[in-house]
Amino acid sequence: MSILIGIIGLILVLAVAYAMSNNRKAIDFKAIVIMIILQIILTLVMFKTSVGLKVIESTSNGLTKVLDYGREGINFIVGGWIPEGGSPFFVNVLLILVFTSMLLSLLTYLRILPLIIKYVGGFLSKITGLSSVSTFHAINNIFFGQSEGILAIKNHVLKMDTNKLIVMSVTSMASASASIMASYITMLPPKYVLGAMALNALSGLIIGIMIAPDTSKEKEVISIKDASPAKSLFDSISLGALDGGKVALIVAAMLVAYVGLMAAIDALFNAVIGMTLTEILGYIFAPIAWIMGIPASEVLVAGQAMGTKLATNEFVAMLQFKDQIPHLTEKTVGVVSVFLISFANFSSIGIISGTLQAISGEKAAIVTKKGLKILIAATLVSVFTATLVGLFI
Repeated sequence: MSILIGIIGLILVLAVAYAMSNNRKAIDFKAIVIMIILQIILTLVMFKTSVGLKVIESTSNGLTKVLDYGREGINFIVGGWIPEGGSPFFVNVLLILVFTSMLLSLLTYLRILPLIIKYVGGFLSKITGLSSVSTFHAINNIFFGQSEGILAIKNHVLKMDTNKLIVMSVTSMASASASIMASYITMLPPKYVLGAMALNALSGLIIGIMIAPDTSKEKEVISIKDASPAKSLFDSISLGALDGGKVALIVAAMLVAYVGLMAAIDALFNAVIGMTLTEILGYIFAPIAWIMGIPASEVLVAGQAMGTKLATNEFVAMLQFKDQIPHLTEKTVGVVSVFLISFANFSSIGIISGTLQAISGEKAAIVTKKGLKILIAATLVSVFTATLVGLFI
């Protein structure tokens, strides 16, 4: 029954995206079908085959080992500060961003990541017929954050029409960068984090080209010549570490603000109506959680995490959800975990438009105007990916 409900959920998501389309006649259904088939194959291989499970497990173990190397640096700096048995979030979850950001910067300078992204994106463009810039950007966002991803295609942004800007923004918001992934896997099961990051790139394109079909036929050439701003190997290490440090501090500041604000709002709502905002969000998102295949007895818990993510950000929702994981079914854990792996929240609209402002005020104004539509589309991406994964749990 949950599989049937999940299939209905996928159809409903596509129906909503179709209803939101600004040019239904121009929707490239062939590309959408190809990408859905790719997603089904990927999900089946990752979660239902011994080879796929082994690859996921090996990748997860490898990431854990790499993070252990990064923690050597953290222990060198803060060793002795943490009391035995203590587990401060900033030290255990956020400081590792410095190390993972440095690794990404180093791999970018060495042209390893840019080449992978260019050719994987090019392959996806070839088999689907989609814009090479759109596919490059979608794959690029598996590794880099919203701002970095947009800046990587800044020369193409100036030529984008409204529909291409919408698709770019949806895939940006539907992504989650590899540098932050290190923090995610300290709170959620690694296999779902890894699966979501790969599948969201395709889901972002599926929903994006449905609501904003690309009708231009202009040939685009992707250049990776200036992929890294670093002037040398050691410069890339330094720049990556500093960028990671900035992200860690920004996330920490946002969490202080959002977690504190949520606590205050919950208290206010509880005092006035006898129910917290988190509980209200649970009831609002419970029907969506149910149509995603989550057991009826757990839809309120799932809905609370989903609603919190949209209202604040994924970190706040993960902090709230991770304590519930031991008490939930594997299906609920998997579906909600995948849903949480994206930047689809209100603050991301400001991040994307702010980045575009540095490139073109005109393009930034378009995205700001379409901000709510983009956010709904990015949320549909999360629902689609999580529902699809749920079919195989």
